[in-house]
Amino acid sequence: MRKRRWFILSLALAMLFSMPFQAFAKETWNPEQFAKEVSIAAETAALIDVQSGRVLYGKDMNKQMRIASLTKIITAIVAIESGKLEETVTTSKNAYRVEGSSIYLALGEKQKLIDLVYAIMLRSGNDAATAIAEHVGGGSVQKFADMMNAKVKELGLTGTHFVNPHGLDAPGHYSTAYDMAVLTAYALRNPIFAEVVKTKVKRIPWEGKEWDRVMRNKNKMLYRYAGADGVKTGYTESAGRCLASSATKDGRQLAVIVLNDRNDWDDSAKLLNYGFTKYQYAESVKANELVADLPVKKGTVEKVKIVAKDSLGYPVREEERTLLRKEVKLPEQIKAPVQEGEKVGEITLYFDRKKIGTVDLISQESVEGTGFFSNLQRFLKGLFKE
Repeated sequence: MRKRRWFILSLALAMLFSMPFQAFAKETWNPEQFAKEVSIAAETAALIDVQSGRVLYGKDMNKQMRIASLTKIITAIVAIESGKLEETVTTSKNAYRVEGSSIYLALGEKQKLIDLVYAIMLRSGNDAATAIAEHVGGGSVQKFADMMNAKVKELGLTGTHFVNPHGLDAPGHYSTAYDMAVLTAYALRNPIFAEVVKTKVKRIPWEGKEWDRVMRNKNKMLYRYAGADGVKTGYTESAGRCLASSATKDGRQLAVIVLNDRNDWDDSAKLLNYGFTKYQYAESVKANELVADLPVKKGTVEKVKIVAKDSLGYPVREEERTLLRKEVKLPEQIKAPVQEGEKVGEITLYFDRKKIGTVDLISQESVEGTGFFSNLQRFLKGLFKE
């Protein structure tokens, strides 16, 4: 009987909150439909809200492209998640001889893995990337590439395949602006990665010398855009100029990918501005927000206040606000005793047909019962206190 009442109440609340959703059910919301709102030179691009993972803008964002040193984003996050950051890496002949940008590791030079992560993200060292790959991949760059590809598969990204850790042009090495935006947002949620990519200057030891290596971040966005906090530059002749950028304003963090873009700095700033102004974060569920006064059976009070445990929201354009809906699941009543903070239901936020997330609904206070066992428990508690 209780399950039936729960179902009926849940169904009624779902119908109430879903009315705006029904009106727009036939609409298709695709970030690429807004591509004409921003004029950029990039061949492909994608803009993403880091917290929610919503893609806010796209331009041919699923086209497979060379991505140059943006590859090092996944190299860094795989290295960080390996749990080996404090281990010592020895530079092999393979790493020592790798072509392109370099921090000039000496043959046999030893560095901590974490310092090499700084080296690839600040100075784009291909030698450091190869050394990381060999160490984390158990001596094999190929095994590390397998780890990279396993990570993108884990994230559900299907337009990407990696064959090396640095991004030098190679057959079978490609990604998309969309995939790289999702990957970048994922990486930025890791506090170690986020700290590395926003660092402007880093000193690491220089074995055999009396001075340190001083690595200044190549990412000009850190100096040119207010609130910028990452991420990575990239260039090869075939890939063109590539840039992954991120910035935080008023607690919101956005990340943008531009590929083969001769105006990468300006276009990235333009897209970040677009995201911060065109989309606002609608906090549909607020922590400690009162959701219901729920009747209490056999309790010392008739009703208990039910509140949301956490906040939950989603970035939306003004015309999209009606696509947000909430579904509340609560019983008709609860039986005492009830503990403060006890979960009694949940509230789920939807945008269009997409489920955004679920927050627990909890009791704001404790309620004692009035039944025989509750009274006995209170009596014994009082007796022992005396």
